[in-house]
Amino acid sequence: MRISTRILAAASVAAMSLFAGAAMADGEKYVIGTDSTYPPFEYVDAGGQFLGFDMDIARALCAEMKADCTIVSSDWDGIIPALQAKKFDMIISSMSITPERSKLVDFTNKYYNTPPAIAVPKDSTVTDVAGLKGKTIGAQTSTTHSNYAEKHLPDTELKLYPTADEYKLDITNGRVDAVIDDIVVLSQWVKSDAGACCKILTPLPVDKEINGVGAGIAVRKGDDALREKLNTAIAAIRTSGEYKKIQDKYFDFNVYGE
Repeated sequence: MRISTRILAAASVAAMSLFAGAAMADGEKYVIGTDSTYPPFEYVDAGGQFLGFDMDIARALCAEMKADCTIVSSDWDGIIPALQAKKFDMIISSMSITPERSKLVDFTNKYYNTPPAIAVPKDSTVTDVAGLKGKTIGAQTSTTHSNYAEKHLPDTELKLYPTADEYKLDITNGRVDAVIDDIVVLSQWVKSDAGACCKILTPLPVDKEINGVGAGIAVRKGDDALREKLNTAIAAIRTSGEYKKIQDKYFDFNVYGE
Protein backbone atom coordinates (compact mmCIF):
# COMPACT_ATOMS: atom_id res chain seq x y z
CA MET A 1 0.00 0.00 0.00
CA ARG A 2 0.97 3.56 -0.58
CA ILE A 3 0.31 6.55 1.58
CA SER A 4 1.32 10.16 1.36
CA THR A 5 2.38 11.65 4.68
CA ARG A 6 4.01 14.77 3.29
CA ILE A 7 1.21 16.39 1.32
CA LEU A 8 2.04 18.92 -1.39
CA ALA A 9 -0.11 21.96 -1.99
CA ALA A 10 -1.09 21.47 -5.61
CA ALA A 11 -2.68 18.64 -7.54
CA SER A 12 -2.23 17.55 -11.12
CA VAL A 13 -5.30 15.88 -12.57
CA ALA A 14 -5.05 14.12 -15.93
CA ALA A 15 -7.15 12.12 -18.40
CA MET A 16 -10.74 11.07 -17.69
CA SER A 17 -12.52 7.83 -18.52
CA LEU A 18 -15.94 6.37 -17.68
CA PHE A 19 -16.21 3.23 -15.57
CA ALA A 20 -17.94 1.08 -18.16
CA GLY A 21 -20.60 -1.14 -16.68
CA ALA A 22 -20.85 0.70 -13.34
CA ALA A 23 -23.22 3.47 -14.42
CA MET A 24 -26.85 3.34 -13.38
CA ALA A 25 -29.40 5.84 -14.70
CA ASP A 26 -31.05 6.48 -11.32
CA GLY A 27 -27.90 6.57 -9.15
CA GLU A 28 -25.64 9.22 -7.67
CA LYS A 29 -22.75 10.53 -9.75
CA TYR A 30 -19.23 10.28 -8.32
CA VAL A 31 -15.74 11.08 -9.56
CA ILE A 32 -12.96 8.77 -8.33
CA GLY A 33 -9.33 9.88 -8.15
CA THR A 34 -6.42 7.47 -8.54
CA ASP A 35 -2.69 7.50 -9.29
CA SER A 36 -2.71 5.08 -12.21
CA THR A 37 0.99 4.10 -12.00
CA TYR A 38 0.80 1.31 -9.42
CA PRO A 39 0.21 -2.14 -10.95
CA PRO A 40 -1.35 -4.53 -10.15
CA PHE A 41 -3.63 -2.20 -8.20
CA GLU A 42 -4.12 0.61 -10.73
CA TYR A 43 -2.67 1.21 -14.17
CA VAL A 44 -3.71 2.26 -17.67
CA ASP A 45 -3.47 -0.01 -20.71
CA ALA A 46 -2.50 1.04 -24.24
CA GLY A 47 -6.11 1.87 -25.00
CA GLY A 48 -6.39 4.25 -22.04
CA GLN A 49 -8.55 1.94 -19.90
CA PHE A 50 -8.03 1.96 -16.15
CA LEU A 51 -7.25 -1.57 -14.95
CA GLY A 52 -6.13 -3.34 -11.78
CA PHE A 53 -7.44 -4.67 -8.48
CA ASP A 54 -8.44 -1.26 -7.12
CA MET A 55 -10.19 -0.34 -10.35
CA ASP A 56 -12.20 -3.58 -10.37
CA ILE A 57 -13.12 -3.00 -6.72
CA ALA A 58 -14.20 0.53 -7.62
CA ARG A 59 -16.41 -0.76 -10.42
CA ALA A 60 -17.96 -3.33 -8.10
CA LEU A 61 -18.66 -0.72 -5.43
CA CYS A 62 -20.20 1.68 -7.95
CA ALA A 63 -22.43 -1.11 -9.25
CA GLU A 64 -23.44 -2.03 -5.70
CA MET A 65 -24.32 1.61 -4.95
CA LYS A 66 -26.08 1.95 -8.34
CA ALA A 67 -23.82 4.93 -8.96
CA ASP A 68 -22.60 6.61 -12.14
CA CYS A 69 -18.82 6.75 -11.61
CA THR A 70 -16.04 8.49 -13.52
CA ILE A 71 -12.34 8.01 -12.88
CA VAL A 72 -9.60 10.64 -13.11
CA SER A 73 -5.86 10.16 -12.82
CA SER A 74 -3.93 12.33 -10.35
CA ASP A 75 -0.28 12.63 -9.37
CA TRP A 76 0.26 10.88 -6.04
CA ASP A 77 1.73 13.87 -4.21
CA GLY A 78 -1.26 16.01 -5.11
CA ILE A 79 -4.04 13.50 -4.70
CA ILE A 80 -5.30 14.60 -1.27
CA PRO A 81 -5.23 18.33 -2.13
CA ALA A 82 -7.21 17.46 -5.28
CA LEU A 83 -9.83 15.65 -3.19
CA GLN A 84 -10.03 18.61 -0.81
CA ALA A 85 -10.41 20.95 -3.80
CA LYS A 86 -13.37 18.83 -4.99
CA LYS A 87 -11.66 17.64 -8.15
CA PHE A 88 -13.13 14.26 -7.24
CA ASP A 89 -15.33 12.74 -4.54
CA MET A 90 -13.14 9.90 -3.32
CA ILE A 91 -9.69 8.35 -3.68
CA ILE A 92 -9.35 4.67 -4.55
CA SER A 93 -5.62 4.22 -4.95
CA SER A 94 -4.13 1.79 -2.40
CA MET A 95 -4.10 4.55 0.21
CA SER A 96 -3.26 3.28 3.69
CA ILE A 97 -5.33 4.41 6.66
CA THR A 98 -3.00 6.20 9.08
CA PRO A 99 -3.47 8.67 11.94
CA GLU A 100 -1.65 11.46 10.08
CA ARG A 101 -3.74 11.15 6.94
CA SER A 102 -6.92 10.82 8.99
CA LYS A 103 -6.39 14.42 10.08
CA LEU A 104 -6.88 15.45 6.44
CA VAL A 105 -9.51 13.04 5.09
CA ASP A 106 -12.05 10.51 6.33
CA PHE A 107 -11.60 6.83 5.50
CA THR A 108 -13.88 3.92 4.91
CA ASN A 109 -13.16 0.57 6.48
CA LYS A 110 -10.19 -1.18 4.88
CA TYR A 111 -10.66 -3.06 1.62
CA TYR A 112 -7.27 -4.80 1.71
CA ASN A 113 -4.16 -5.04 3.87
CA THR A 114 -0.68 -6.25 2.87
CA PRO A 115 2.82 -5.71 4.40
CA PRO A 116 5.85 -3.91 2.93
CA ALA A 117 8.85 -5.77 1.53
CA ILE A 118 12.35 -5.32 0.14
CA ALA A 119 13.51 -6.42 -3.32
CA VAL A 120 17.13 -6.70 -4.42
CA PRO A 121 18.94 -7.75 -7.62
CA LYS A 122 19.16 -11.52 -8.08
CA ASP A 123 22.96 -11.37 -7.86
CA SER A 124 22.94 -9.26 -4.69
CA THR A 125 25.16 -10.40 -1.82
CA VAL A 126 22.65 -9.00 0.68
CA THR A 127 20.91 -11.84 2.53
CA ASP A 128 18.95 -10.00 5.22
CA VAL A 129 17.88 -6.53 6.33
CA ALA A 130 21.08 -6.08 8.36
CA GLY A 131 23.04 -6.46 5.13
CA LEU A 132 21.44 -3.29 3.74
CA LYS A 133 23.64 -1.09 5.95
CA GLY A 134 25.43 1.44 3.75
CA LYS A 135 23.36 0.47 0.70
CA THR A 136 21.13 2.75 -1.40
CA ILE A 137 17.41 1.98 -1.30
CA GLY A 138 14.86 3.31 -3.78
CA ALA A 139 11.28 4.19 -2.84
CA GLN A 140 8.37 6.20 -4.17
CA THR A 141 8.27 9.61 -2.52
CA SER A 142 5.61 10.53 0.06
CA THR A 143 4.65 6.93 0.81
CA THR A 144 4.59 4.68 3.84
CA HIS A 145 7.49 2.84 2.29
CA SER A 146 9.80 5.85 2.13
CA ASN A 147 8.77 6.75 5.70
CA TYR A 148 9.36 3.15 6.82
CA ALA A 149 12.87 3.21 5.37
CA GLU A 150 13.63 6.52 7.06
CA LYS A 151 12.57 5.15 10.45
CA HIS A 152 13.66 1.52 10.35
CA LEU A 153 16.61 1.59 7.92
CA PRO A 154 18.56 4.64 9.13
CA ASP A 155 21.92 3.23 8.07
CA THR A 156 20.92 3.21 4.40
CA GLU A 157 20.86 5.98 1.82
CA LEU A 158 17.29 6.58 0.68
CA LYS A 159 16.70 7.67 -2.92
CA LEU A 160 13.19 8.92 -3.70
CA TYR A 161 11.26 8.75 -6.97
CA PRO A 162 7.99 10.34 -8.16
CA THR A 163 6.67 6.95 -9.34
CA ALA A 164 7.33 3.26 -8.72
CA ASP A 165 8.25 2.82 -12.39
CA GLU A 166 11.27 5.06 -11.90
CA TYR A 167 12.77 3.18 -8.95
CA LYS A 168 12.21 -0.08 -10.84
CA LEU A 169 14.19 1.30 -13.77
CA ASP A 170 17.04 2.36 -11.50
CA ILE A 171 17.40 -0.98 -9.72
CA THR A 172 17.28 -2.73 -13.10
CA ASN A 173 20.16 -0.50 -14.26
CA GLY A 174 22.16 -0.90 -11.05
CA ARG A 175 21.69 2.63 -9.72
CA VAL A 176 20.22 1.47 -6.40
CA ASP A 177 20.95 -1.63 -4.32
CA ALA A 178 17.41 -2.39 -3.15
CA VAL A 179 13.86 -1.06 -3.28
CA ILE A 180 11.00 -0.98 -0.77
CA ASP A 181 7.29 -1.17 -1.57
CA ASP A 182 4.15 -3.22 -0.93
CA ILE A 183 4.89 -6.95 -1.06
CA VAL A 184 2.17 -7.50 -3.69
CA VAL A 185 3.56 -4.80 -5.98
CA LEU A 186 7.10 -6.16 -5.71
CA SER A 187 6.05 -9.81 -5.97
CA GLN A 188 4.05 -9.19 -9.14
CA TRP A 189 6.92 -7.18 -10.60
CA VAL A 190 9.69 -9.73 -9.97
CA LYS A 191 7.53 -12.42 -11.59
CA SER A 192 7.24 -10.34 -14.77
CA ASP A 193 9.73 -9.92 -17.60
CA ALA A 194 10.28 -6.30 -16.53
CA GLY A 195 11.29 -7.46 -13.04
CA ALA A 196 13.49 -10.37 -14.12
CA CYS A 197 16.49 -8.54 -12.63
CA CYS A 198 15.33 -8.91 -9.09
CA LYS A 199 13.96 -11.02 -6.24
CA ILE A 200 12.16 -10.47 -2.95
CA LEU A 201 14.67 -10.23 -0.11
CA THR A 202 12.11 -10.33 2.69
CA PRO A 203 8.74 -9.05 3.83
CA LEU A 204 8.99 -6.48 6.62
CA PRO A 205 7.20 -6.29 9.98
CA VAL A 206 4.22 -3.93 9.84
CA ASP A 207 4.63 -0.67 11.75
CA LYS A 208 1.01 0.33 12.39
CA GLU A 209 2.01 3.92 13.09
CA ILE A 210 3.45 4.15 9.57
CA ASN A 211 1.70 1.42 7.60
CA GLY A 212 -1.71 1.92 9.15
CA VAL A 213 -4.37 -0.78 9.38
CA GLY A 214 -4.99 -1.37 5.69
CA ALA A 215 -5.95 0.47 2.52
CA GLY A 216 -9.18 2.43 2.63
CA ILE A 217 -11.15 4.76 0.41
CA ALA A 218 -10.60 8.42 1.27
CA VAL A 219 -13.44 10.96 1.19
CA ARG A 220 -13.53 14.61 2.21
CA LYS A 221 -13.75 15.38 5.91
CA GLY A 222 -17.34 15.26 7.08
CA ASP A 223 -18.72 13.36 4.08
CA ASP A 224 -20.26 10.74 6.35
CA ALA A 225 -23.04 9.85 3.92
CA LEU A 226 -20.64 8.77 1.17
CA ARG A 227 -18.31 7.04 3.62
CA GLU A 228 -21.16 4.94 5.01
CA LYS A 229 -22.48 4.11 1.52
CA LEU A 230 -19.01 2.85 0.64
CA ASN A 231 -18.70 0.86 3.88
CA THR A 232 -22.04 -0.80 3.16
CA ALA A 233 -20.94 -1.57 -0.41
CA ILE A 234 -17.60 -3.02 0.75
CA ALA A 235 -19.40 -5.34 3.16
CA ALA A 236 -21.92 -6.29 0.46
CA ILE A 237 -19.35 -7.32 -2.17
CA ARG A 238 -17.50 -9.38 0.42
CA THR A 239 -20.70 -11.16 1.40
CA SER A 240 -21.84 -11.72 -2.19
CA GLY A 241 -18.53 -13.25 -3.29
CA GLU A 242 -17.78 -10.46 -5.75
CA TYR A 243 -14.76 -9.39 -3.70
CA LYS A 244 -13.26 -12.88 -3.78
CA LYS A 245 -13.91 -13.11 -7.53
CA ILE A 246 -11.90 -9.91 -8.04
CA GLN A 247 -9.21 -10.97 -5.56
CA ASP A 248 -8.71 -14.33 -7.29
CA LYS A 249 -8.23 -12.57 -10.62
CA TYR A 250 -5.05 -10.96 -9.29
CA PHE A 251 -3.79 -12.88 -6.25
CA ASP A 252 -3.48 -16.44 -4.97
CA PHE A 253 -3.82 -15.43 -1.30
CA ASN A 254 -6.17 -13.50 0.98
CA VAL A 255 -5.37 -9.89 0.16
CA TYR A 256 -7.98 -8.62 2.64
CA GLY A 257 -5.80 -9.70 5.56
CA GLU A 258 -6.89 -10.41 9.10
